Amino acid sequence: MCLVVGPEHGAVREYYGGESAPTRVRIEFAVQAEPLGTADAVAAAADVVGSRAFLVLNSDNYYPVEAYRALAALDGPGLVAFERDAMIRDGNVPADRVRQFAIVRIAGDESMLDIIEKPDEAALAACGNDVYLSMNCWRFDSSVLEACRRVPLSARGERELTDAVRLARHEAGTRFRVVRMKAGVLDLSSRGDIASVAGRLAGVEVRL
Repeated sequence: MCLVVGPEHGAVREYYGGESAPTRVRIEFAVQAEPLGTADAVAAAADVVGSRAFLVLNSDNYYPVEAYRALAALDGPGLVAFERDAMIRDGNVPADRVRQFAIVRIAGDESMLDIIEKPDEAALAACGNDVYLSMNCWRFDSSVLEACRRVPLSARGERELTDAVRLARHEAGTRFRVVRMKAGVLDLSSRGDIASVAGRLAGVEVRL
């Protein structure tokens, strides 16, 4: 496992290097020198992953185990797209916040047509009732690493992972397979989420 951290995050290294050192996995660290976005964070891990296929996930999301298994079973790049209704029903994110997540447009062959951050009403309406969301649960290869290095800064001044995926698709011809999943994801992106996530995971034993 590779944890991408900032240069100031010594506490994380100390935690996993002391009494909490894992016994089932080996943890390595990659340093993102500046907080320049999600694509920049993935590019920071290039030396660790090398030429191997690898999974990417947000550290503040708790995904179903089935999502990892599905990605590991793919023979190339792809992502898990979570059904919006299931996210509202089975996750901890209210409907108004779910509407802000990126939507995935899926082709008839179950490949990704596009991924749209912060969709407007027109983009949502075009999906009808069949809306699938990206929660940044990906399988990548070296073609995406190159796109993560080259993608230009967004309007927010960051290298966005969704932009890098689009770049890899259009310039390198990378095909992203979509795994549809009707399941929820627990989101811990704000302090207000702590209580609900802690309640949902009460009694879950963590063994790394």
